[in-house]
Amino acid sequence: MKNLQQAITDGLLPGLLAGAAVMATVAARGRQDSGSAIAPINATSHILWGDAAAEEESITARHTLPGALINLGSGVWWASVFETLFGDSVDRRGPGAAAVGSLATAGIAYLLDYKMLPERLTPGWEKRISGLSLAMGLGALALGIGIGAVWERRMRGELSVH
Repeated sequence: MKNLQQAITDGLLPGLLAGAAVMATVAARGRQDSGSAIAPINATSHILWGDAAAEEESITARHTLPGALINLGSGVWWASVFETLFGDSVDRRGPGAAAVGSLATAGIAYLLDYKMLPERLTPGWEKRISGLSLAMGLGALALGIGIGAVWERRMRGELSVH
């Protein structure tokens, strides 16, 4: 198992990729589900500003900036969790282990964010997108982490194509 510093270092690229993938997905789904691409990202700022954040449909410094930073930071957090729990397995077994580990990490994220934490600490997407779209956002998290972990290892020359 990796120590926290190594997990964060190894999770930085996958986490930023995952955070960007999540935001693109929830934006696209927000446009489809509620007519606003930016509202689900703004909704994440409900952690700071309360439920009214989900009603903001424009790009604003008050809602969009913290919403985006929280989503990117969450991507890095979950990629660091992935690296802690599954990184050694990916190092030994490759892309298949990355796929399984990233899906498990997204499942853990769902359980923690939507079943264990207080509502004020949820991502807030549920205020502007459907349950199916929320699942797609979590799928984007898994995809971003998995692809990012494989890509990062290939860039370091630690993983070859099998």
